[in-house]
Amino acid sequence: MANNKSAKKRIGINERNRLRNRYYKSSVRTLIKMFFQDLEIYKTSQNPEDKEKLKKILSSIYSLMDKGTKKIYFIKAPLQEKNQN
Repeated sequence: MANNKSAKKRIGINERNRLRNRYYKSSVRTLIKMFFQDLEIYKTSQNPEDKEKLKKILSSIYSLMDKGTKKIYFIKAPLQEKNQN
């Protein structure tokens, strides 16, 4: 356990950062799962509404990934590879 004030503060900051990192990573994973589920639906239906929904989810994924990269929740190099594909 922490012995002084600054060590206690660091523990709190580390916990806050851990929760923030977890939020971004889990949100991106959830959106990716939703995207692939909706992609399967679109493959069978070919409905324009489903296509718009896919575009919206994909833009949300890229937005969260870019925000996470900017705030250093994600490492930059792997994200550049994902954005190029």
